[in-house]
Amino acid sequence: MNDQELICIVCPMGCRLNVELKDNDIENIQIEGNQCKRGIAYAKKELTFPTRMLPTTVKLQNGFLNRLPVRTKEVIPKELIFKCMQAINQVEVKAPVKIGDVILKNICNTGIDLIATRSMEEKSS
Repeated sequence: MNDQELICIVCPMGCRLNVELKDNDIENIQIEGNQCKRGIAYAKKELTFPTRMLPTTVKLQNGFLNRLPVRTKEVIPKELIFKCMQAINQVEVKAPVKIGDVILKNICNTGIDLIATRSMEEKSS
């Protein structure tokens, strides 16, 4: 038997989930503490294949700001977050940039692109 406590991050409620996994069988799982059905789906996914959206910033040249906010277009495996951050920390882009522009294609061979979450014009001289 494998007991875990998770905090659901699907909605702002932040339910404390008590998860009991019997014989390491995802089909034989008991979940308590959820206030909606999404908590059950979250717990199952978190135990089998945890993923996260990765929001961060990259260096920006010739822009109004020195950093450009970016995020992964889709969720990535949680285990690859630090590897992806190492790749992202090497990226430097030049203004102008439009929201939704692909900043880094296929980050760490995940098939997921890193995109700009803000438009940034060139800094006027």
